[in-house]
Amino acid sequence: MLKKIAAALAVMVFAVASFAAVDVNKGSAADLDGLKGVGPAMSARIIEARKQGQFKDWADLMQRVKGVKEKKAAKLSGEGLTVNGESFKGSAAAVPAKAAKAAKDDGKTKPAAKP
Repeated sequence: MLKKIAAALAVMVFAVASFAAVDVNKGSAADLDGLKGVGPAMSARIIEARKQGQFKDWADLMQRVKGVKEKKAAKLSGEGLTVNGESFKGSAAAVPAKAAKAAKDDGKTKPAAKP
């Protein structure tokens, strides 16, 4: 019984550790590399850009680090990456663009394919 409790406790500790947030301004290369979607090349780019100064927000990160745009930022945030403790919330400019496209496409049918 004691072994089962110890095993369950160990599993919970590892689960919590795997979901721990990594702040882009504080994490080491190994911390960043441990996130799904961040490999050695991206962690090196992040650390190199961080030498210019800490990232102010997600927009600053996306501007300064090659390969990080909105889609990638959303994925990395989902994996636990934060900027100054904040997760990625998306830009205000992207939401209206998607809404406008949906409104434009709404109610229109695509023409039938010609034989």
